[in-house]
Amino acid sequence: MMKTFRVMTFNIRFDKPEEGDRSWDVRKPLVAEAIRQCHPHILGLQEATWRQIRDLKNLLPDYIFCLKGRVWDDTCQYPTLAYRSSDLQCLENGEFWLSTTPSVHRSKDWGSAFPRMLSYATFQFIEDGDGQDREFLVGVTHLDNKSERARLRQANIIVDWFKEQDYPGIVMGDFNEVPDGDVYKALCSSFFVDTWKELGFPEDESAITHHDFRGSPDVGRLDWILVTHHFMVLNGEIVRFNQEGTYPSDHFPYYVDVALKEVDSGT
Repeated sequence: MMKTFRVMTFNIRFDKPEEGDRSWDVRKPLVAEAIRQCHPHILGLQEATWRQIRDLKNLLPDYIFCLKGRVWDDTCQYPTLAYRSSDLQCLENGEFWLSTTPSVHRSKDWGSAFPRMLSYATFQFIEDGDGQDREFLVGVTHLDNKSERARLRQANIIVDWFKEQDYPGIVMGDFNEVPDGDVYKALCSSFFVDTWKELGFPEDESAITHHDFRGSPDVGRLDWILVTHHFMVLNGEIVRFNQEGTYPSDHFPYYVDVALKEVDSGT
């Protein structure tokens, strides 16, 4: 029997000093509640600062955050993975910078406005008697918001790295482009599958994930979950959760339900 699990990507907006309902102190319980309501097995965050990660660790005790080996820096916004410890075990995790010197903290190249990173983890379901103990790899990233050249180089690094790992793979995040440019082609022309398109969802206003805290979509589908051919894509939703018009972030989270295909299915 295939095991279905939910993966969610969520740009939570960094801890920018602001007043009113955009401040982190107001938003953090809403971010946690949006996650609880969606109940993902694996969560990928973008723009998370150390303070935000610390707060969410306290608010989401059912989740373990993949933080091993991280160099903490108050100036950084970290792509970060978390997972439900009741269902999954993390076999390995790590991260590297999307630059020519990936092991150098905060390194950036090609005119990237900010240092950009891929955080990754290898997971396996806790054995429950169904015999499915296959490992799979999940990454979360946030590509540059200014430089098209940097975004493309960053995307190519991600594809090449996943190919080298030779695992069933998922990558998610804020790619800072709508899905019709060179970054999308680099990721999806021959390696990853776009879960939104796989589900047959339209590229219209319902697909837009950025809304600047107003709830009215305003940029495009910037937040993607991409999978290798090893996965079946079963369901998905862009989540417009809010409490009386107060939104947890300037991006809507997006989740999909997927399942690893059977090994003998020819894939």
